[in-house]
Amino acid sequence: MPDQAPSSILYGVDAGVATITLNRPEALNSFTAIMHQELAAALDRAAADVSVRAVLLTGAGRGFCAGQDLSDELVKPDGAPKDIGVMLERYYNPLIERLRALPLPVVCAVNGAAAGAGVSLALACDIVLAARSAAFMLPFCNIGLLPDSGATYMLPRLLGPARAAALAFTGEKLPAEKAADWGLIWQAVDDDKLLETASKLAHRLAAAPTKGIAAAKTAFEAAWGNDLTTQLALERRLQGDLGHSHDYQEGVSAFLEKRKPSFKGC
Repeated sequence: MPDQAPSSILYGVDAGVATITLNRPEALNSFTAIMHQELAAALDRAAADVSVRAVLLTGAGRGFCAGQDLSDELVKPDGAPKDIGVMLERYYNPLIERLRALPLPVVCAVNGAAAGAGVSLALACDIVLAARSAAFMLPFCNIGLLPDSGATYMLPRLLGPARAAALAFTGEKLPAEKAADWGLIWQAVDDDKLLETASKLAHRLAAAPTKGIAAAKTAFEAAWGNDLTTQLALERRLQGDLGHSHDYQEGVSAFLEKRKPSFKGC
């Protein structure tokens, strides 16, 4: 009986945190079709598990994610290129939308280089920490393509059009500390403290009122396209719903009773 191929995604749950690890370290965790399918299944599994209150996403080995594996599914058997747009529609776009819509806080620990769609994957998470030695790169320009998987949407909004254009048009590396200074990510962390720091943050969020966090996530996402009046109406609706939640009642009671609250995410 042949040996089973190792999973390209590792999944584990501890104290309300689902840790999802990209597990193709020999290829800098670059994406294949199988890896896409396994990552989608892991995210769905986390969303369906009532014990999971937060997600931590990271990579195995020395890199976070090098984007698409250029040796996988980009060339047909006859040597002709495949339609990259179809691959985006089938795999990458649903992945980004799944992460943005996940009703859980998602912490990303960028443990090494993030390149191409690996940058987009990180930015689709809610809070991004990176090792000081890590860097972000958009080398699409070196092979005649444009940044995708939401990069052209996120980068100008996070960095401004000038910096976004320079990174996209030159493919130069953006070191983690500068990425934090520019507001692309939340924090650069010493390499040997990255996973510990990210795990502590994820566990802190898992113990928080995650229904409120999910509502804030919904509001932030909608704000990209809403005018002020529409956004105010959305806030009113979401806040009205949260006012009936267990966590709101618990938070107020704990404040008045001068004790630590016990949130349930509902």
